[in-house]
Amino acid sequence: METPKLTHVVLVSSPGLGHLIPVIELAKRFVLLHNFKVTVIAVTSQTSPAEAQILNSLLTPSLCHLIDIPSPDISALISQNDAVFTRLCVVMSEAKLAIRSILSEITPRPSAVIVDAFSTETIPITRELDILGYVYCASHAWMLALVLYSPVLDELVEGQYVDQTEPIKIPGCKPVRPENLVDPMLDRNDRQYTEYLKIGKGIVQSDGVLVNTWEELQREELEALREGGSLSEALNMKIPVYAVGPLVREPELETNSSIESLVTWLDQQPTQSVVYVSFGSGGTVSSEQMKELAWGLELSEQRFVWVVRSPIEGVADAAYFTTGSSGIDEVAKHLPEGFVSRTREVGLLVPDWAQQVTILSHRSIGGFLSHCGWGSTLESITNGVPLIAWPLYAEQKINAALLAEELGVAVGPRVLPTKKVVRREEIAEMVREVIEGVESVKGNHVRERVKEVQQSAMKALSKGGSSLVALSHLVNIISG
Repeated sequence: METPKLTHVVLVSSPGLGHLIPVIELAKRFVLLHNFKVTVIAVTSQTSPAEAQILNSLLTPSLCHLIDIPSPDISALISQNDAVFTRLCVVMSEAKLAIRSILSEITPRPSAVIVDAFSTETIPITRELDILGYVYCASHAWMLALVLYSPVLDELVEGQYVDQTEPIKIPGCKPVRPENLVDPMLDRNDRQYTEYLKIGKGIVQSDGVLVNTWEELQREELEALREGGSLSEALNMKIPVYAVGPLVREPELETNSSIESLVTWLDQQPTQSVVYVSFGSGGTVSSEQMKELAWGLELSEQRFVWVVRSPIEGVADAAYFTTGSSGIDEVAKHLPEGFVSRTREVGLLVPDWAQQVTILSHRSIGGFLSHCGWGSTLESITNGVPLIAWPLYAEQKINAALLAEELGVAVGPRVLPTKKVVRREEIAEMVREVIEGVESVKGNHVRERVKEVQQSAMKALSKGGSSLVALSHLVNIISG
């Protein structure tokens, strides 16, 4: 009897945990739910211990094949002041020849290639090789709509976006306030803006887009994006959009002495009594803000786990390429004098990076002070944990607006943390709001809403749920 043909899909990821983890989770779905053969081409930073740990622990040979491409040397192609966004785009542009070589030689021949948003220059290569080419937007549908519509906005809007007095309109979607726009749109003269526009133009050249959201969460935006929708019509876009999320990690199975001691500490705390504080794999705050955050946590009189890294002035994404490289002694010297000893009974400091899903899934966690990266946001929501929105860079401000204003699953400071230092009194107030929900009408509402959205997410991923059905539709097309 003839062996059935194995469908082979190649996924391409740019550097950074926020890009790598969603790609790996998508790879798992193809393997475990649809028995595909999957190869992940990961262009890696080579400077992030956490990135290496994720690759080693999640991509077992039995799951999928990993091809690790070290980041090309781009020192002659960028300036010292170029943003992380620009560097990522240039890295992936320079890596495309190596990616093309792999795609043309790999066996069995891929039925489809799925690239992340920074890798859209690979799409013309898939066309040339006569392979289906898709883009995986690891963010939400509102963000995807903004990226796709930005080349049109570039022609419609005069002057800087941040100087506009009215929200930026997107057909069929909620408008975006200028202060919540993604970082590349903050200065139209910056090189990252040009690179950002290329992504929007590149996505529409693909055979379809996968997005890390679900139908029930963002029906309005998804309808606008699909054929016949107002945004799709405005862009003359004919490609399908598949809502396949939420794609999030499971709690880590691998343990070590540090994670075991952390879980032991969490086991000793009351249910929903601990606020988890983390600015993601790349986020940093200033020295002044770090001290105010420490005082705020102490002032709140609530229990906390804080993933803490040394402050860096003026650059919110300074740790992007070096995640996992700080020690606790180095970090502690930046905290208020006596803070560590005074909070020893109620707080736990974790240097630089933590196994986040293990923490968020623990019953003692009652809130998450987060940078609002979409991956972290979904990990919080799927564990029913309300958020304190603290956006720092990239698309995090639009994420925070979605969470606090549209979905009602987060509280946030009165002024964006990117505009001014958030003071200790306000920090303590927000922490008490999510942890002591019983004393706060708003806190209660946020807790209830996050449980509702959690149920909605679980339904989308259950048998017959919208996201599983969407992925099955795509699988049928790829399998031919």
